[in-house]
Order: sequence, then structure tokens, then C-alpha cells
Amino acid sequence: MDTFSAAVMLFLIMDPLGNLPIFASILRHIDPKKRRMVLMRELIFALIIMLLFLFAGESILNFLNLRSESVSIAGGIILFLIAIKMIFPQPGGVAGLAAGEEPFIVPMAIPLMAGPSILAALILLAHTDSSRMTDWTIALVSAWGVSAVILMFYKVFTRVLGEKGLTAVERLMGMVLVMISVQMFLDGISNYLNPVSQ
Repeated sequence: MDTFSAAVMLFLIMDPLGNLPIFASILRHIDPKKRRMVLMRELIFALIIMLLFLFAGESILNFLNLRSESVSIAGGIILFLIAIKMIFPQPGGVAGLAAGEEPFIVPMAIPLMAGPSILAALILLAHTDSSRMTDWTIALVSAWGVSAVILMFYKVFTRVLGEKGLTAVERLMGMVLVMISVQMFLDGISNYLNPVSQ
């Protein structure tokens, strides 16, 4: 896999367009003056976490005596809880935060941006060819950069959709997220029970 192909793959896994309604829903409850700063902070946290998993993910899992399936199962559970809150809104939105309270790492950086799928993909890239870490780093930073630009302009999409449109998209994405989270959970269980098939 060349650097461009890796970047495209990572971008598609990050799914910034799919995350737009969730990010917008979370940011609605934050002071407008702080929104851009909070978003950029969470995006930087996500990049740091992804770089950490690219360079040390396999070592971290081995040190903690964890299998990669644990990442998938845990991420599936967290995403499921977020999805339920999207479908059945509560005060504080999908993050379950009090009005004006800022999210910190969860759920924006993890698991929305740096989710189990992207972390698993990064571990796989590093494991497949550890001699090309520079290429994988360029691919990751490129994919993150494009995703960050899309998410930074979430207000444009908010204006186009309007309040009711955003709510409708949010609930629709909640349904999709339920299915994705269940699939992540089942994949993790399946790989755990059948390690030979990996």
C-alpha cells in the first residue's frame, strides 16, 4: 500500500462527514466563543492518540496483556451508549454534559475521531511494514488534516440544515451508529473466540 492509498483509507475510517452531526450536537451546548478552541483541542488530542497507537499501539497492548479485540469491544460499547443518547436526547446532548460544560477527550477525541477502527488500522499498518513509519505518519497526518478542516466548518452544515434538520440527521446517525457499534462489538467477540481466523 502506498502513502496516498493509506491516507485515503484512514480518512474514510475517520469518517468526518458522519461525525459532523455528533460534533455539532456536542458543540451546541458550549459557549460560542469557546467552540473553535474546544474543537481544535479535541482534534489535537485525537491526533496525539492516533500517533501514539501508530508507533506504540502493539507494545501498549502487549504490556497491558490486552488483545486488539479489546479495543473493538470497548469502542463498540462506548459508541452504543452515545448512539442511544442521540436517538433519545437528554439534557447536555450526546456527551451527557451540563449546559456549557466542555467535553474533554471523551467522546470527541475518543471514540469519535480516534475510534477503535482507526486505532486497529494504525496498529495493523505498523505491524505490516514497520520500516515505512514515515510514510504511515504522513498518511495519518494528511487524513487527519483533511478531516479537521471538514469538522472545523461544521457551522456551514449547521446553517444549511437548520435546527430541525440537524436534529433529524442526529437521530438518523444515532440509528446508524447503533448498528456500527453492535458490529464492532460482535467483530471483537468473534475475533476473540476465533483467533485463528485473523
